[in-house]
Amino acid sequence: MLKAVLFDFNGVIINDEPIHKALITEILVEENLCLSDAEFSEVCLGKSDKICLDALFSRYGKVVSESYLNNLITKKAQKYREQLENLETLPIYPGIQDLLINIKGRGLHLGLVTGSVRSETEFVLRNVGLADYFEVLVAGDDLGVSKPNPEGYLRAIEQLNDLEKFSKISAVNCLAIEDTPAGIKAAKAAGIQVVGIANTYPFHFMQRLANWAIDYLSELELDRIERAFVGSA
Repeated sequence: MLKAVLFDFNGVIINDEPIHKALITEILVEENLCLSDAEFSEVCLGKSDKICLDALFSRYGKVVSESYLNNLITKKAQKYREQLENLETLPIYPGIQDLLINIKGRGLHLGLVTGSVRSETEFVLRNVGLADYFEVLVAGDDLGVSKPNPEGYLRAIEQLNDLEKFSKISAVNCLAIEDTPAGIKAAKAAGIQVVGIANTYPFHFMQRLANWAIDYLSELELDRIERAFVGSA
C-alpha cells in the first residue's frame, strides 16, 4: 500500500529553473565560459549544482578545486535568495498546498528529495508556508552524488523509517513526483513508482518515462494511485 509521497523541489514545487539557468550562466561567464540551452538541459536539469558545475567545467577542460567549487555554489545560493527576495510573489506552482493537505489527510508521509542546497530549499518552504508539511528533506548538499543516482531517495526512506516506529516504509510503499528524466531515473532506480509532471518537459515525454503523467498538480488522482498500489501488492 502507499505510505509516503516524495516530492522533487525545482520544477515541481517552485518554477525557478529560469533563475537557476541565469545564475549558472552568470557563473560561467565570470569563468570566461558559455552555456547553451542544450547544455543546461542535458547537464543541469534535475541535478545538483555541484554535479552540474563540475560537469560543465570538465566539458571545457577547466580544472577547479573542491573548495573553489563549493565557494561558487555558496555564491550562487546567496544570489538565488536575493533574487527571490526581490520578487513580489514566489513562483510556486498552483495547487501544491491543496495537494499536500490532501496527502496529509490520508495519513501518508511526506518527504522532499532535491538537488538544490538545503538553504535555498528551506528558505522557499518557510516563505510560502510549506515547511511543516514535509517530515524529511534530503538536499543536494547532504549527498556526494546527484540524481539520477538513487541515493537521495534511499536516504529519504531511511529517514522516514527513523520517524515511523510502527509501520516500516520501503520503496514499494512510496510514490515520487518528478519533472526531469534524471529525477525519474533516480526514483525508479530506488524502486519507487513515479508521477511525471509536465512542467519542464512535454507531457508525452513524461508519459514515456514515468508510471503516471500529469500536466498539473491538480490532476493527480490519489484515489486511483492508492488503488493501483493495493492492486500491485
